[in-house]
Amino acid sequence: MTTGGDGPRAVAGGPAPHVPVLGRPALELLNVRDGGLYIDATFGAGGYTRAMLAAADCRVIGIDRDPNALVLGAELVAQSQGRLSLVEERFSQLDAVARAAGFAQVDGVVLDIGVSSMQLDSAERGFSFRLDGPLDMRMGGAGASAADVVAKASERDLANIIFFLGEERHSRAVARAIVKARAAAPITTTRALAELVASVVRSRPGDIHPATRTFQALRIFVNEELAELAGALTAAERVLKPGGRLVVVCFHSLEDRMVKTFFAGRSTTGGGSRHSPEIKRAAPTFALLTKRPTVADADEIARNPRARSAKLRAAERSAAPARDDEPAVPQLPSLADVLRGR
Repeated sequence: MTTGGDGPRAVAGGPAPHVPVLGRPALELLNVRDGGLYIDATFGAGGYTRAMLAAADCRVIGIDRDPNALVLGAELVAQSQGRLSLVEERFSQLDAVARAAGFAQVDGVVLDIGVSSMQLDSAERGFSFRLDGPLDMRMGGAGASAADVVAKASERDLANIIFFLGEERHSRAVARAIVKARAAAPITTTRALAELVASVVRSRPGDIHPATRTFQALRIFVNEELAELAGALTAAERVLKPGGRLVVVCFHSLEDRMVKTFFAGRSTTGGGSRHSPEIKRAAPTFALLTKRPTVADADEIARNPRARSAKLRAAERSAAPARDDEPAVPQLPSLADVLRGR
């Protein structure tokens, strides 16, 4: 949270109960100012929103597909004196949300990609193997769950999902074990799946839990997270005004790679060399603010170990027209196809 001479502006009853990862650099790069309009497209526990409202006399639109997040944010809305509105929607629709609220352009967008701390800490949501609960993983609570995918996906589809979205070297062994186990009994809890994966993926002391990558892959697949991120990046490009800022915090290499590639492609001005003609490109729609990702320092990691894997990238919108192409995502069968057994 940034401060002025008299400290941070009071909002929502005092200090924020949730401190977002890389919150200070995110706020600085957003360049939050009085009279600005900002979108917190992954509202979660409201950490970035609280910081923005405290930093300036601005307005914020918070978006989350999880209805629980909006319920928990109701008090913040009530205490923000009309400066905050919350909308239940996927963040890929952030430009449509802004238009529906009567705004053609905004001054900044912040995206915190992945699962929120409050979702991880709720056993009944099924995101984490640290707490035994139903194998759910749905951010919005509707549609197919991770248990449905584990029960119905073919061995080949399971292996591909776990390999491409979890970057798990032992994806075939994991898929084989899942198919064998589900023939005997349904796999419906986080503990059951974690123990099954640990039986075929060996780890050494100090390594991450053997089930980490498989859980990541299923969560990303169930929530169509990479397609959502691709849509959110281009939606932000459409809705940001010239000089507006886009700040993205990622926790996994797949997501960070997509953001890095998007910013690089959107900020490139030319190509070629003295041996070949220059490549004609559309005018850059962004200027990079972070040539290398911003990462958490030792103090923040000590306070919040989850910050260890966080990478922040930011860019400023130019006046060039938005482009039509979206970032590429891994070519996997759709969730609907997997559930139909293709």
